[in-house]
Amino acid sequence: MERQVVIIGGGASGLMAGIAAAGQGTAVVILEHMDRVGKKILSTGNGRCNLTNLTMRSECYHSSQKQFPMKVIDKFSVWDTLTFFDEIGIVTKSKNGYIYPNSEQASAVLDSLRLEAEHRGVRLVCGCQVQKAKKTGKKQFMIDTSQGPFPADRLILATGSQAAKVTGSDGSGYLLARDFGHSVLTPLPALVQLRCEGKYYKQLAGIRCEVTLKMLVDGKTVASEGGELQLTDYGISGIPVFQISRYASIALDSGKKVKILIDYLPSKTMDESRRFIKTRARQMPHRQCGDFLTGVLNKKLAIVLLRLAGISAELPVAEVKPAMWDELLIQLKQFAATVIATNSFEQAQVCCGGVDTREVRPETLESRIVPGLYLVGELLDVDGICGGYNLQWAWSTGAIAGSCAGMSGR
Repeated sequence: MERQVVIIGGGASGLMAGIAAAGQGTAVVILEHMDRVGKKILSTGNGRCNLTNLTMRSECYHSSQKQFPMKVIDKFSVWDTLTFFDEIGIVTKSKNGYIYPNSEQASAVLDSLRLEAEHRGVRLVCGCQVQKAKKTGKKQFMIDTSQGPFPADRLILATGSQAAKVTGSDGSGYLLARDFGHSVLTPLPALVQLRCEGKYYKQLAGIRCEVTLKMLVDGKTVASEGGELQLTDYGISGIPVFQISRYASIALDSGKKVKILIDYLPSKTMDESRRFIKTRARQMPHRQCGDFLTGVLNKKLAIVLLRLAGISAELPVAEVKPAMWDELLIQLKQFAATVIATNSFEQAQVCCGGVDTREVRPETLESRIVPGLYLVGELLDVDGICGGYNLQWAWSTGAIAGSCAGMSGR
C-alpha cells in the first residue's frame, strides 16, 4: 500500500505542506472542514495578499522561545518563498519590501496553490469534520472524520489558530494537539483592535491621523509604535494598534492595567509643541478656542481634546489661562487611552499563544512527543507583526514539515 501523509487543515500552511509532501512522491490528503480550502488567504492584505516581506528579522516575530521562529525561517527563507511562487506562476512585486502578487489579487494566490496541489495529486477533501486523531502504531495514525476514517503514516496539523473563525480557524487544532500530549499556551487575540474607556469615542469614529503610541502595563512601558491611527466608536484601531495589541491581550488576561499614550503631534517634541501652542495663541487671540487647532487636527478630535483640557470651544483664545494650555499640551502629546478589552477572536487576524514550541523540532516541525506528527502555522506559539510575516511563517513551516513528512513517508 502506498504510504500516505494526511494534513488536517487546508489553509496557507496546509496547502504548502501538501504541495511539499507530494513533491517527495508521497500520497497526500488534505482534510478541510470548510466548503473550500484557503478561505483565510482571500482576506490577507485587504484582499491583495501580502505574501511576505524582504525585511526579515527576529523582532518581527513573537514566541515564548525567541529563537524558534528564525530557526525555521532560515531553513525556508523569503527567497525560497519567492522562488516557489515564481515556479507556480505568481509574478510578485515589492512595495517598499512588502511583497504582493503582481495582480494584487489574493484569489490568484489561492488559485495557484490549489492548482499546484491538484497537479501534484494532492487529494482535497472539503466539508470534512475531524472527530478524533490518534496514533495506532509505531508508524501509523488514524483520523476519524464525518466522511469516514483516514489512515496516515505521517500526520500534519495545520488547523490554524482561533482567529477569524469565519475563515475556518475555530481552535479545534488545540484540542487535537492536547490529545497527542502537547501543551498549549493560552491563545489570545493578536493583531486586533482595542476597546477603550470613554464616552467620547463615538464622536471620533472614522477619524484617521498619524500618531505615535506608547503602551503602559501597570505603569511600565512595554511597547511603542507609530503610524496611522483609526479612531472607532469603541476605541482605537489601525496598523500601529495591531502591532502592539498582543501585549494588551496578555496583560488584560493577567488582570493588569493597560493604558496607551497617544501623541497626536508626533513630528514635534514636547518642548516644540509647547512653543507651538504659545506662538499660535499669540497669533490668533481673536479666535474662539473651537477654531484654535483648525488646520492642525481633525475638528471633531480637536473639540474633544479641548474639552478634556477644560477649555470651552466658545472661549476666546485670549482668555485661556496658562494652566489650561499646559493641560491641552498633555492631551495633544500624551492622550491617555485606558484599554478595557481587545476585540474578539472573530476580529483578530492571528493569535498569540498556541502549541509550546519547546515540544517541536525547529529543523523539521516534527513533534518531540509523538514521532511522525508535525505541527505548523498559526497552531504554534508564534505570531508575526503586520506586513506578510504571518504568511511567511505559514509558507516556511508548511514547506519544511511537508518535505520532511513526505520524505520520511517513502
